[in-house]
Amino acid sequence: MTKTILITGSTDGIGLLTARTLAAEGRRIVLHGRSRARLDAAAQQIEGAETILADLSDMAQVDAMADEILRRFERIDVLINNAGVLKAPQTRTADGLDLRFAVNTLAPYLLTRRLLPIIPKDGRVVNLSSAAQAPVDAAALAGEGALSDMDAYAQSKLAITIWTRELAAELPDGPVLIAVNPGSLLASKMVKDGFGVAGSDLAIGADILRRAALASEFADASGKYFDNDAGRFAKPHSAALNADHSRAVMAAIQKTLAPRG
Repeated sequence: MTKTILITGSTDGIGLLTARTLAAEGRRIVLHGRSRARLDAAAQQIEGAETILADLSDMAQVDAMADEILRRFERIDVLINNAGVLKAPQTRTADGLDLRFAVNTLAPYLLTRRLLPIIPKDGRVVNLSSAAQAPVDAAALAGEGALSDMDAYAQSKLAITIWTRELAAELPDGPVLIAVNPGSLLASKMVKDGFGVAGSDLAIGADILRRAALASEFADASGKYFDNDAGRFAKPHSAALNADHSRAVMAAIQKTLAPRG
């Protein structure tokens, strides 16, 4: 059976290159983006690709996206939560959340939760983490206060790593949930905008996402963190291993998303 793979933030960068790589191997690809024009342009590069439009900074749109996927697809074999943001002209969403926490942490959690009924037990959820990780200010995650771009980004990436571990523990029979640092300072738009450098070959990131999605080496890795800078499974920031900190982060995620039902 052909595997169906949904990749968020796949209109450019690592997401699009990963989609093209997987499509070339015969996988059924579902592209996601927040711009119809860019989504259509990406789909033209991948024969047979399907598309879904949503702004992941808006949890109502994430819910609507999940509803549409559940209507259109019987199963999603692999969900790659790739979409991410570091800098933006406006860092506060219409719902009052920090944009980085909304897109990098909350949206993928909500989407994953909603899609669990159609992700098979032997399926996978691959979450984009980062080498940049920092202890999470739970109040900031919930929309209180303001953080610098790098602080918000690093905390949002530890938060997605934490919920990867926690959800994996909750679902011991699957699907496999893995957090991946695809590589530091790759040649993505985010790196160019955030750090002003050209970055390394994007194929480094696309290759590890492909492996995490399909390779046998990740089949028994649920809850683990893969650091592609080191080329191995590694321990995330120590705060992710602190039970009290993890509980506080999970409580903040669930409280923040509770109005969504």
